[in-house]
Amino acid sequence: MAVSALAYGVQLPVQAQSTLFAEGWEAGAGPEDLVAVARAVDGAGFDYLACCDHVGVPRRLAPAMSTVWYDPVTTLGHLAAVTERVRLLSHVAVVGLRHPLVTAKQYATLDHLSGGRLVLGVGAGHVREEFEALGADFERRGAVLDEVIDALRAALGPEEFPEHHGKLYDFAGLGQRPRPAQPYVPLWVGGSSPPAVRRAALKGDGWLPQGDPRERLPARIARIRRLRADHGIERPFTVGAITEPLYVGRPGWEVGRRTVAGAPEEIAESLRAYRAMGVDQIQVRFRSRSRAELIEQIGLFGAEVAPRLQ
Repeated sequence: MAVSALAYGVQLPVQAQSTLFAEGWEAGAGPEDLVAVARAVDGAGFDYLACCDHVGVPRRLAPAMSTVWYDPVTTLGHLAAVTERVRLLSHVAVVGLRHPLVTAKQYATLDHLSGGRLVLGVGAGHVREEFEALGADFERRGAVLDEVIDALRAALGPEEFPEHHGKLYDFAGLGQRPRPAQPYVPLWVGGSSPPAVRRAALKGDGWLPQGDPRERLPARIARIRRLRADHGIERPFTVGAITEPLYVGRPGWEVGRRTVAGAPEEIAESLRAYRAMGVDQIQVRFRSRSRAELIEQIGLFGAEVAPRLQ
């Protein structure tokens, strides 16, 4: 999904509750809160809403990560039914944990049911115990992801009987319907390590960096462009970025040192710098103390900040 203007999306609250980013009110929230926020995002003109992916969190990581991680396919499918136009992004699906035909069946069905709103974000994963419990190869997860991407390209394409012959996966003659509603499902690759950036450049339709500060982005964007040019890749490509936390207006409470807060034009001016460095879409997150405050922030951003981004 290449774009000429700066697009913007949001990682939803509630569905993932790591202490790195979850707000206090999310601990007591549930499905009705998630639906209300998704509808607000849809109505405010956001390009996408996103959900994360973890099958299980080990005890050693649970204090920081929490164990609240909604399943992305189920969650995005539920939210597709209560929204109208916003795109549905897995940010990111750890596709090496599952056979690519299983992943393709799930996400093709999601795209079909949503009328072609899927953006499939994929990543290598980082939790060893998760891989070991599911019989997946943690040490070679990068190589596994490389082949899974190729297999998913085939399995999410137009053919009813997709075919892939690789070192790890081999399939042909197995029909899968429904097919995706889109003729070509966008596949964005997550990760900021050198192998992940290379994978995004050579195999993806977009790049989803993982928490890179602004100053690191220009060099990595330049590397992506250089790799694609060197390999003669000309298909459209979407460069992403995750912004600092935002608060539209003058907060009367402590929103954190890194939060970008202020009048709409101040926030827009800060975010336009991403476009200047070659970013196509930004993922935003708002500081909030309640569902109502978050929905208000979403509305203010859509009405007052977004028109100033271009």
